[in-house]
Amino acid sequence: MDPESATSPRAAATPRTGPALRLTVYVGENATWHHRPLYSEIVHRAHAAGLAGASVFRGIEGYGASSRIHTSRLLSLSEDLPVAVVVVDTEERIRAFLPRLGELAGAGLVTLEACEVVRWPGACAGPDETDPRGKKSL
Repeated sequence: MDPESATSPRAAATPRTGPALRLTVYVGENATWHHRPLYSEIVHRAHAAGLAGASVFRGIEGYGASSRIHTSRLLSLSEDLPVAVVVVDTEERIRAFLPRLGELAGAGLVTLEACEVVRWPGACAGPDETDPRGKKSL
């Protein structure tokens, strides 16, 4: 049997890779949009747009345009900690989402970075496949 055949354990463990775009939005934890946390609004808009996924990461310390340091240290009492919302999908889908993100006044710092997505066979749908609800693209 050929060691690289599709039925070999090595071939089954070989990941597929492909280009993608990572969108990161940096906001303060206390930032809101119509009485809802801004990070939550971004995640819900990304979900409604059918993007592959979104995650929110809470920072323990940072500063932004105000130059005021926010920290989670006990003596500081700051509750407006930095938050990063990260979305990864195809470049086309991320760029199509930007106008929906732009509707949020003061959405924070937005960055776009080219990245490579690694998928193992059977772990998730391919770039041309969809989830059972027909929304995800990665």
